[in-house]
Amino acid sequence: MSNELMIRQGFFWGTLIIVGIWELLWPKRQLSVSKAVRWYSNLGIVLLNSFLIRWLFPLLAVGMAALAVEKQWGLLNNIDIPYELAVILSVIVLDMIIYLQHLMFHAVPRLWLLHRMHHSDRDYDVTTGLRFHPIEIAMSMVIKLAAVVAIGPPVMAVLIFEVVLNASAMFNHGNIRLPAAVDRFLRLFIVTPDMHRVHHSEIRRETDSNYGFFLSWWDRLYGTYRAQPEKGHQGMTIGINLFKNPTYSHLHWMLIQPFINRK
Repeated sequence: MSNELMIRQGFFWGTLIIVGIWELLWPKRQLSVSKAVRWYSNLGIVLLNSFLIRWLFPLLAVGMAALAVEKQWGLLNNIDIPYELAVILSVIVLDMIIYLQHLMFHAVPRLWLLHRMHHSDRDYDVTTGLRFHPIEIAMSMVIKLAAVVAIGPPVMAVLIFEVVLNASAMFNHGNIRLPAAVDRFLRLFIVTPDMHRVHHSEIRRETDSNYGFFLSWWDRLYGTYRAQPEKGHQGMTIGINLFKNPTYSHLHWMLIQPFINRK
């Protein structure tokens, strides 16, 4: 799609600004680390990852979906179902694959060394949802492209999924306050900040729960759902004990974290 980049950039900056303002007006927790350092590092890794992906991959997910349609690759390009149903099913299946990928990056020790950079953030705000190691981002893109080829989703479905995944990652990492009743209702369908914050707990059994990014169904279906942190949202400790030193909040240290002390 010729305007794909404009659409994605619009939703990216729109969500970042809205959630960022929400955090300033109604924060859930008091931050403990300099926001300037964290934002420079977390947004810096986004820029680095964007350049890396554009350099490594001649086709991204939407482009691969267009190629799959042209070549008739994938399941949905070879069965006769209504277009609207194909779009809905594609978004749901792609979200489940992201859930399973996330679970894999926790369960496989070598992959956890990469993924733990996301968890080493000592605070939890909108930029935490963008903080992923470049190697993990490249591996995730390979998995996503393979999923697109296998599923054969409509191009529109992949664009919707990319926008929703990015926006929901920023929303559910937001340091924002939601009324309890609203949170309970929303998490019947989507991942809320209070639901996903549990996943960033220093306690490993809490870290190994609530893997979803958009739809909240998968954690309940696969038995990885945890409603609340043991110590409450104000009392819980966020991050990884190994990287408590504020030095690790800087961009260059974030990049080498997977190669530090493999405990």
